[in-house]
Amino acid sequence: MEFLAPLAETPIARALITSSTLYLLVNAVHILGLGMLFGAILALDLLLLGLAPAVPLPAVAAYLSRMAGLGVALAIVTGLCLFTVKPLEYARNPAFLVKLGFIAAGLLNVAFVHSGKGWKAVLAGEAATIPLRIGATLSILIWIAAVIAGRWIGFL
Repeated sequence: MEFLAPLAETPIARALITSSTLYLLVNAVHILGLGMLFGAILALDLLLLGLAPAVPLPAVAAYLSRMAGLGVALAIVTGLCLFTVKPLEYARNPAFLVKLGFIAAGLLNVAFVHSGKGWKAVLAGEAATIPLRIGATLSILIWIAAVIAGRWIGFL
């Protein structure tokens, strides 16, 4: 893990360490990204599960998916910046490693769902298939777990 130590000396890390305002803003954008990601994913997954039949799924599925994508991009970029502040401490934190595992599982689930015939069928106006509903259920559980693991980081 010692190979991560130089990250704390990068210009981004030094700026975040020396400016509480910059750190606050980057952290706020990280939380905004998480909110966009989880809000869009939760709404989409609940629609895929049929829990809001009045909402036209084909009309909002692609939009919610793009919003989740933007949220995950913001969260990853800002998360990497925040990581540079204490790279060794985070890399040794079990909760951080669990969080990364859940993020990887969530992204794999997204890739699986979006590459399947069920996703294309939903966009074309058909009902969500059983595998798609299973993916939606897993998605909700995985992203909740990632958020919980992220909050757990500060307690270890």
